[in-house]
Amino acid sequence: MRKTTQSITGTSFHRHTFQASVEDIIAILGEPIWKDNTGEDKTNFEWIAETESGKVFTIYDWKEYRPISQTEKISWHIGGHSAMDTLEALQEIEKALGSLVK
Repeated sequence: MRKTTQSITGTSFHRHTFQASVEDIIAILGEPIWKDNTGEDKTNFEWIAETESGKVFTIYDWKEYRPISQTEKISWHIGGHSAMDTLEALQEIEKALGSLVK
């Protein structure tokens, strides 16, 4: 899993989510491509990445409508071109999160 410059056109949510903090995601993917942590929009943060096999996906909070603490664990959505793509992304995210030393 790594950041990417691939287009996210055509990606959408396919019911795959995971629990993590902003701090956790920054540790595995770096700074988000989008951040406006005011709570005034449908998303505060978004990352664009690709799986080891090259499938593009997004990670984003959805309708929190409040500022999110860097350390608070919330549910994050994964967007992709198919449910199989987002499942592959979820597995790689969970593996990366599991390797973080707390």
